Amino acid sequence: MIGRTVWAIPEGYIPSQGTGEGRALESHETISILNPNDQDATLELTIFFADREPAGPYALTVPARRTRHFRFNDLSDPEPVPRDTDYASVLRSDVPVVAQHTRLDSRQPALALLSTIAFAD
Repeated sequence: MIGRTVWAIPEGYIPSQGTGEGRALESHETISILNPNDQDATLELTIFFADREPAGPYALTVPARRTRHFRFNDLSDPEPVPRDTDYASVLRSDVPVVAQHTRLDSRQPALALLSTIAFAD
């Protein structure tokens, strides 16, 4: 079986400023999920902070044998993910999935993009 049911991303930060124009060049954080299973994946994402209680869980779904990319910038229920704030996140799934974290930082004209596979246990 491909994937795990618990994934952690210890690093997160969404700048409120950016030089890019339009959604494609807006600074953002994304969690990309691959669901290789024959059933839909029901996921819960919890956001952790240095100085306050966690936010979430945010309810996410990835259909069977599909991939979805969720921008942290777009998460709003139960609350938006704050900008200019360090955070970490934990993803829990009812079926094994694969999770990848990506950041686009457009605060400077020379954009920075990083991507890494999240930690799984």
